[in-house]
Amino acid sequence: MRFKTLSRNSQMLPTEIHPLPPFLPGNAKLLMLGSFPPPKAKWKMDFYYPNFQNDMWRIFGLVFFNEKDYFLTEDKTSFDKARIVEFLSLKGIALSDTALEVHRLKGNASDNFLKIITPLNLESILSKIPDCKAMVTTGEKATETLRSLFPETTPVPKIGSCVAVDLLNKKYKFYRMPSSSRAYPKPLPEKAEIYRRFFAEINLL
Repeated sequence: MRFKTLSRNSQMLPTEIHPLPPFLPGNAKLLMLGSFPPPKAKWKMDFYYPNFQNDMWRIFGLVFFNEKDYFLTEDKTSFDKARIVEFLSLKGIALSDTALEVHRLKGNASDNFLKIITPLNLESILSKIPDCKAMVTTGEKATETLRSLFPETTPVPKIGSCVAVDLLNKKYKFYRMPSSSRAYPKPLPEKAEIYRRFFAEINLL
């Protein structure tokens, strides 16, 4: 992980650079976007949503296999990256984050203390997945950041819903899902049901 420093209010604030490349299978029809990875100390694998207290891969397990631990290792202490990558590649699901550079105002994984300095290069990512028809954000910070890259007239979708976006001479659907963080006040089965309806709507379920 690389860092650089910027001066602000006479202090040197570390600027954290995103440590992962976008995951972009050539058959991707969907681009899923979170905000930014947690501090490396909280990682259980070198991939997206690596924090064991984040329920994204449990949501995927419930939605696609009716088993929340499907993407966990046998001892249930970590995530099975190989299984996750194989599944995403088969389904055509790309992953990235909406922030490329951030200031982490506190040393935790909370979006509330994440100041985005540079957003992702959306045009570059979409050029690599030409079959992509939909983008989905997984939390409020990600939604705000992605929305800032769209035409000003683009509305913010309600949770579980989508709006149309005209971008780069193509039409996309912009969906907003609830955060998979346990800080988001909704039980895991309820979150999974919202995601289930979403994946069914875009014909990936």
